[in-house]
Amino acid sequence: MESRNPAFRGNAFEPRAGGYGGQPYGGAAYAAPGYAPAATRTMTMDAVVVRGFLTFVTLVVTAALAWALVPTSLAPPVLVVALIAEIGIWAFIAFGRKANAATVLAFAAVYGVVVGLISHSYNDIYHGVVFQAVVGTALAFGATLAVYALRIVRVTPKFARFVMAAALALIGLMLVNWVVHLFGGDHGIGIRDPGNPLAYVFSVAAILVGCFFLLLDFDAVETGVRTGAPEKFAWYCAFGLVLSLVWIYLEILRLLSYFSGRD
Repeated sequence: MESRNPAFRGNAFEPRAGGYGGQPYGGAAYAAPGYAPAATRTMTMDAVVVRGFLTFVTLVVTAALAWALVPTSLAPPVLVVALIAEIGIWAFIAFGRKANAATVLAFAAVYGVVVGLISHSYNDIYHGVVFQAVVGTALAFGATLAVYALRIVRVTPKFARFVMAAALALIGLMLVNWVVHLFGGDHGIGIRDPGNPLAYVFSVAAILVGCFFLLLDFDAVETGVRTGAPEKFAWYCAFGLVLSLVWIYLEILRLLSYFSGRD
């Protein structure tokens, strides 16, 4: 069974051999042995909630520690190191299909350092904007969950392809903006310039794409629970949820900064 969430590459809910997604128990493959195979624990909603909570708490704790303990003078190099580590662990999980307690919590810890340093820098310039962004993220999460629960938006393969294409387009624009800025453009192509209306449009679009990723996450959780995915894939779901929530938070943080005066 193929997950529609691009964070879970390929048939993420299928083990490499036998069991879930393979030949049913009691079929020809199990006719010869004179013993019953060990039962595989299946993913439950409680398992996803517990692992998601642990992942989120790990991120919040390391973000708070980075905010409080990293001096301003050391923030840039620490941020660079944390970003490199975050990308490496993300690639290991996403492409190596190695989501477990160690990798996901390590990712959350490193990602928390990144989020904490970025949040601190924003709050130093725009006092109170971090609290507003946290509230905005919570509201976005609640609204998206309601939209999914009420089936206002249905998650289909076509919808998943649209979300992935939109995300790649946004990332592509950010890369172009960075390159133009690097080679002399003061504000790049304007998608991060508070004085350019395009920046507001871009941020709103990015927030919406983050919410769309949440819809994919909710669908992955529901599908995994309904079809009896192995319990270990609850870590994949926790991983995807944290990625989506932080995406939304950072884009709300940037959007709110456009409306905030410098302290």
